[in-house]
Amino acid sequence: MSRIDDLVRDLCPNGVPYRPLGEVASKASSIKWSLVGHEEFQYIDLTSVDRVTHRIGETATVTAASAPSRAQQIVHEGDVIFATTRPTQMRWAVIPAEYNCQIASTGFSVLRPNTAIVITKFLAHLLGTETFRQYVEGNQVAGNYPSIPDGRVRAYRIPVPPLDVQREVVRILDHFTELEAELEAELEAELEARRRQFAFYSDRLLNSASDHDIAMVPLRDLLREPLSNGRSVRDGDGYPVLRLTALRGPVVDVTEQKRGAWPTDEGQRFRIEAGDILVARGNGSKDRLARAAMVTRTEEVAFPDIMIRMRPHPDKVSQRYLYYAWESSPVRAVIEQKAKASSGAWKISQDDLASIPIALPSKRDQERIVAALDRFDALVNDLSLGLPAELNARRKQYEYYRDKLLTFPEAVA
Repeated sequence: MSRIDDLVRDLCPNGVPYRPLGEVASKASSIKWSLVGHEEFQYIDLTSVDRVTHRIGETATVTAASAPSRAQQIVHEGDVIFATTRPTQMRWAVIPAEYNCQIASTGFSVLRPNTAIVITKFLAHLLGTETFRQYVEGNQVAGNYPSIPDGRVRAYRIPVPPLDVQREVVRILDHFTELEAELEAELEAELEARRRQFAFYSDRLLNSASDHDIAMVPLRDLLREPLSNGRSVRDGDGYPVLRLTALRGPVVDVTEQKRGAWPTDEGQRFRIEAGDILVARGNGSKDRLARAAMVTRTEEVAFPDIMIRMRPHPDKVSQRYLYYAWESSPVRAVIEQKAKASSGAWKISQDDLASIPIALPSKRDQERIVAALDRFDALVNDLSLGLPAELNARRKQYEYYRDKLLTFPEAVA
């Protein structure tokens, strides 16, 4: 910190000027889809940006024929993007070289810094501060989703110290993020070991049920209505609909949604209800095909045609038991055996899913198995132990120093 203090004292003894983002960062240009022919682009949607790591993850390949209406902004390496829909989720990222001249959603504010005034990484760190989060919260507007207009993002005033000060701030904060990345790699390895341990224990419990003359019942006989999938839906201003990313985890993440073109009455026909289980109808990787996620509460959101809904019959099988059974190795093996590759993705038909045999012990034994697996799941996934706790502490340390380093006295005109 002394190096920063010395630089501030020497280079800006009377304080630091503050300027609106719009004065130090320009906007992206828009793509003209009619001029690009059959060229393919990577499309960066809101859910492409990880809220924790602030890196760009999964993107979609689009052309003029397949691009959604929000795929409009041409981004360049070094741009800083900030999601203006549900803005307090604080989705922001720096565009790396691999996404140079690719396409971002209009749901992002694209900030192209004038690097003669503000360093890209300095600007990116500023977007993570608590001060900016409070500004966003105070300036978002109500609607189908909370959002903040691009103009209000660009009106936010940031400190603009001399470049030498900015470089030193970035050097210190990058050191924290490098250590965090190393811990994340170790954490992922640890969590993978925990997941394998849980899978082993889960399979032993569930197999012990099928080893004791327990009936193997086709999935269709355990449901109170046939398997069903939603309808295809275009982007629009109507009823909300889940994205495929909502199925990453044991519980459906209802925040991973978009506005569809359905009117309300039509969308409600496909509304999710507590007790449902959703699975992916198709996926690029075979091991992710038909992975399950539980709906824990009824929500005003529909599921699309890329998902299939199971509605367990409560007199026959509990939601949690069916979820655990579905994710077990024997059932996964059957799914992978029945899966077929089509157009670069793995798919499985509803008829094939409905025919998959599920070990069905008594309701009492189901409750016993679920209770044991719930306890073990909590133990395996307890993020307060070991590396997860260390990583969380490292992030808090980074946040503390980030906010401290990026707070400057404002120069008086």
